[in-house]
Amino acid sequence: MIDAIIPVWKPVDWTSFDVVKKIRGQIKPAKVGHAGTLDPFAEGVLMLCTGKYTKIVETFMDKEKEYLAEIKLGVETETLDPTGKIVKTADVPLLTEKVINDVLNKFIGEIRQEPPMFSALKVNGQPLYKYARKGIDIPREKRTVNIYDITLIQFSQDTITLKVTCGRGTYIRSLAKDIADELNTVGHLVKLVRTRIGEFDENNCIELKDFPEWLSART
Repeated sequence: MIDAIIPVWKPVDWTSFDVVKKIRGQIKPAKVGHAGTLDPFAEGVLMLCTGKYTKIVETFMDKEKEYLAEIKLGVETETLDPTGKIVKTADVPLLTEKVINDVLNKFIGEIRQEPPMFSALKVNGQPLYKYARKGIDIPREKRTVNIYDITLIQFSQDTITLKVTCGRGTYIRSLAKDIADELNTVGHLVKLVRTRIGEFDENNCIELKDFPEWLSART
């Protein structure tokens, strides 16, 4: 039985549950839980708790998170990420650093955002993505989330890259959509990297290929 808090670097094209399943298979019979789901197209820090530490998963859900997010402007997809079908296109107004920063400043602090239809949030016991796959649009109440900081890293006429520091429950896909709306266009996330959860960042993370070595050093 392994009792541990394990920061893992989730690779692109893996679900968070894929990672849990992979680790669980190597440390049976320990229980494994994770804090803060990452979408398959995203990569980054995923906190796993095993054994007795599964009881403190919620602690990591509440920790501050940091993301690197790349938004493609002028195109919106049904999933608000690169995995979905294009549902809207629009012209992109001329962008300047000042124009972008003025918009970003509107999203710093306590904001209200609508969860995406393609999400695991449950309505009447069913995750929203199951309704979405059937073409059913469910009304979603906006939720209050905290954005502590947004920094513009770089931009071109149709792409902006941001560093976002936020609290629990923030959907970066929804944030990207709302930022695009404020820029008088549409948009979706094309890249998302979770660079930090609380005090854990890439430097603390174990890559999946290195996990057997990490495990053998502790058993």
